[in-house]
Amino acid sequence: MTQAVPFTTAETHGLRDALDETVAARATPGGVIVCGTAAGERTVICAGVVSPYTNPKAPDENTVYDLASLTKVTATWPLVGRAVADGLLDLDTPVRAYLPPMDGHMPSGEATVRQLLTHTSGLQAATRLDLYDLTSRPLHELICHELMESLPGTHRYINRGYILLGLALAHIGGRPLDRQAADFWAELGMGRTGYGPIPQAPDIAPTEHPDGHDRLWGVVHDENAATMGGVAGHAGVFAPAADLATYAEHLLGDDADAGHESPDHQNSGHGGPLRRWLRESLAPQAEIEPGLYRGLGWVLAAGGTVAYHHGYTGTSLYLAPATGRYVVIATNAVHNGAPRIPLAPLRERTLKTLTG
Repeated sequence: MTQAVPFTTAETHGLRDALDETVAARATPGGVIVCGTAAGERTVICAGVVSPYTNPKAPDENTVYDLASLTKVTATWPLVGRAVADGLLDLDTPVRAYLPPMDGHMPSGEATVRQLLTHTSGLQAATRLDLYDLTSRPLHELICHELMESLPGTHRYINRGYILLGLALAHIGGRPLDRQAADFWAELGMGRTGYGPIPQAPDIAPTEHPDGHDRLWGVVHDENAATMGGVAGHAGVFAPAADLATYAEHLLGDDADAGHESPDHQNSGHGGPLRRWLRESLAPQAEIEPGLYRGLGWVLAAGGTVAYHHGYTGTSLYLAPATGRYVVIATNAVHNGAPRIPLAPLRERTLKTLTG
């Protein structure tokens, strides 16, 4: 196992200060950070309240948050990796091969699994599923028949790609995406992670209603995932910080996904399939901007020593495999409006902490 480097008191205090400042700036009503290692060491940092409307008490590591785009790396990405390992998916095959049969010209269906994972597909970037009549034709067919917005190869963040990957996983797996994901999370001991809707309760952090008139509570914030019934490859998952910490420990530990290990790979000394999939995914695939690259799913920073992903609602997951460290950030920053700029100092402090 990688020799995990514990977080110092100065590092955890710095992250605590950054979270306190984020709450004080009203970027979020509250939030939770878990700093941990592959060895299972965890420091939990909490600030603010769950919500002044539903629970004016401090959140903790068991408070459940809408993960938004962390769905991509907690549901779709690992299930794609498992399907690749099982020979059900090939990274360089067009996604149309893994969807129900379709007729006609399918420009967007020619995008490969790798291109969809790396946001280099050239598919249309504006995700407006509300413009479709989803009763006329299946969603995968509507998307695959779309004209591409640009030639493949250039990085551009595109939710459509993960929507198609989620639909492909459901088709080749013969079961809905949420059921496949639930089985996967159960194997890892992520007992409170799941697709919504979930029952409203004091320990469920509410987000905003898209039109600002009310709070969304226990139902997905992303409008396109909501159009799909709350289950999608790009958004829709809810989880507490404690479960994300468990997930990170599996990703960084050499025994990751041991329950799914095939006989040919047992005792190989290279960890389980999930760990190997992470290692493969950390190879740069496309440049986002100077010094920042996209791997398979993950954003790669600091020469590839840190991989991370954000969620629009105010969530983040950072991994530093070489040091066996991770940081989970769980907030409901959309509670008070668009979160991205106000959250930037907290996210920058987290990245700096992991890169030294």
